[in-house]
Amino acid sequence: MSYIDGFVVAVPTDKKDAYRAMAERAAPIFMDHGALRLVEAWGDDVPDGKVTDFRRAVQATPEETVVFSWIVWPSREVRDAGMKGFMEDPRMKEMTDMPFDGQRMIFGGFAPIVDIGRE
Repeated sequence: MSYIDGFVVAVPTDKKDAYRAMAERAAPIFMDHGALRLVEAWGDDVPDGKVTDFRRAVQATPEETVVFSWIVWPSREVRDAGMKGFMEDPRMKEMTDMPFDGQRMIFGGFAPIVDIGRE
């Protein structure tokens, strides 16, 4: 079964185009290292919760938008090797200006337990 990496980050709303450009530069690097799919989703309907929510999770300010992203890999083994390759890829050295605060990014790897849908 596949393996999923998930990410949530707060991006300054006025840096949407810069974030998209960065994601479009990073996507082929992930794909070259074994990823099957990469999705970057700009927050459009992200409600405030009573106890917790996406905005609080990344300490988003009113001037920021929450981005929810995921990468689909064929397996955990491919993901482990792919992430290592991604981080060591020389193209990553060109990506020095990140349009968000990486310290507030939350991320993790997930083993699917239900996967229903159409390809």
